[in-house]
Amino acid sequence: MGRIAPVQPVTPILGVIYRDASVVDDALMWIEHLMGDVNLHSDEFPFDLTDHYEAEMGPDLKRRFFAFDRLADPTMLAEWKVQSNQLEEQAAERYGEYRPINLDPGYINGAKLVLASVKGLAHRVYIGQGISAEVTMSFRNGEWIKRDYTFPDFAAGRYDAFFDKVRERHLLQLGARV
Repeated sequence: MGRIAPVQPVTPILGVIYRDASVVDDALMWIEHLMGDVNLHSDEFPFDLTDHYEAEMGPDLKRRFFAFDRLADPTMLAEWKVQSNQLEEQAAERYGEYRPINLDPGYINGAKLVLASVKGLAHRVYIGQGISAEVTMSFRNGEWIKRDYTFPDFAAGRYDAFFDKVRERHLLQLGARV
């Protein structure tokens, strides 16, 4: 019989899609209250492998990722998504745009990258508060493994180096071998 073990903490991350970097700076101030201080951030990438958000957010979108310094309980993922959705709504009011920013909270541990969503598709698991979660990528044999449903920009591998840094830092914080 399996024994229930305490949950292993995770490293919170946040993916951000935007046109104007000032909106990101404004949102990060509030996100840090929720998820902790940023300790790693990615370069800015063009969000150009899909036009999925163009109707809502306009053209020439960019994406960045942020990782936070304190390890957290993975059950916080639903709360992070609820709060980040509220921040998106506040940004829309503040900037007078339908959707000036898209905030995608998630987490990384030694084995996977998990993202939250309000869309409960077949490959996602409901985690509470109207939020579902998906294992977007797994880490195996030294590389990030994509899935059939992995978003095109993730599947292209352009963020893997950043996720590697987050994963390595996560394992070091746990005292595990990298």
